[in-house]
Amino acid sequence: MAWFLNHYICERCHRRWSDEWSCMCDDDCPHCGARHMSPYDSENLTTIVVPKNNTFVVLLASGKAEHDPVYQPVAQFATHAEAEALKDALAS
Repeated sequence: MAWFLNHYICERCHRRWSDEWSCMCDDDCPHCGARHMSPYDSENLTTIVVPKNNTFVVLLASGKAEHDPVYQPVAQFATHAEAEALKDALAS
């Protein structure tokens, strides 16, 4: 399942916020309640790399995720570059 960190700017009050969702969807402003604000930018967090015990683990958001990504380990590497290479390959 895809997972995104969406960034918003409210068209009414001009305040900013970010929220994680399983898609790049509209959100309601948590400050003034304006509805249906579209994200101006989104970061794909479906696959991430995290350090663990002097290694780097590639995690993939589970297909069972609903309100949280529920990451599952895919592979573990000695270098950050190797982990990022797999992350990039999985994203394409």
